[in-house]
Amino acid sequence: MKKVRMISMTVIVEGGEISDAERKEYEKYVREKYKDQDIELLKIKIDGENVDLETHMKSKGFERVRRITGYLVGTLDRFNDGKLAEVKDRVPHNYGVDYTHTVSGLLDD
Repeated sequence: MKKVRMISMTVIVEGGEISDAERKEYEKYVREKYKDQDIELLKIKIDGENVDLETHMKSKGFERVRRITGYLVGTLDRFNDGKLAEVKDRVPHNYGVDYTHTVSGLLDD
């Protein structure tokens, strides 16, 4: 038996009325189409004989990964004192490019 994780989604019907059975079929359709994503909102927009389905997905968190002292890291919590000192002593590099000046010069023409 396959377990399916059901996440509650808000369903809004605009522009008319539909039966519960039809609403459930639209929900089933979008759950199958976007089975790897968590759907937060489903808007069912009725326009005569046409129906538009608008979905809004729940945002997924992400972890920032940076290259620090030769390592790809998200956080510094596993660095020892020596690596933390290297991080503290880092010098940021902008390579002397002033993108603001370049863009404003182009806009002046």
